[in-house]
Amino acid sequence: MSTPTLHTDRLLLEPYRPADAEGFVTLLADPEVGRFMGDGPMTVTDAADLFGRVFSRVYADDLFDVWAVRRDGRYVGHAEIKRTDDVDGHEIVYALATSAWGGGLGTELATAVIRYGFERLDLTRVYATVADANHASLGLLAKLGFVHERDMAEEDGSVTRVLALDRETVPA
Repeated sequence: MSTPTLHTDRLLLEPYRPADAEGFVTLLADPEVGRFMGDGPMTVTDAADLFGRVFSRVYADDLFDVWAVRRDGRYVGHAEIKRTDDVDGHEIVYALATSAWGGGLGTELATAVIRYGFERLDLTRVYATVADANHASLGLLAKLGFVHERDMAEEDGSVTRVLALDRETVPA
């Protein structure tokens, strides 16, 4: 099963293409975007290597769904849904360029990925892991109905919150 194209009112989520390399690298190397992702902002080299792995591993081996996010034809973000042992289930991941912050696009993007997980992957629960200092994402996910399940202590002393959303709690 290859990553399908998804549409929202304002966004297009579609599989990456090689021409997206610059946008992807810029997004993941941006200190504001990357400060709450994984181990923090990536170097340009690490982001470029990761972009290569999207094609050589993720798409080639059909590991999970990962999308380039576009608005009005321009690359504005990244999204994915994947099985992970950290939560013993499927986790959503999303990131938007700072120029796309504040207008509700994060909510629209997360909703699209959640809907895909429930409707197309037939999941009964989806997870999100969020740094406890990332108040914007915590608020967005709470608005969508995610509930706090547990905390994970990180090696650097920070805390990552594990949030979950069950299909039967989502309004129709």
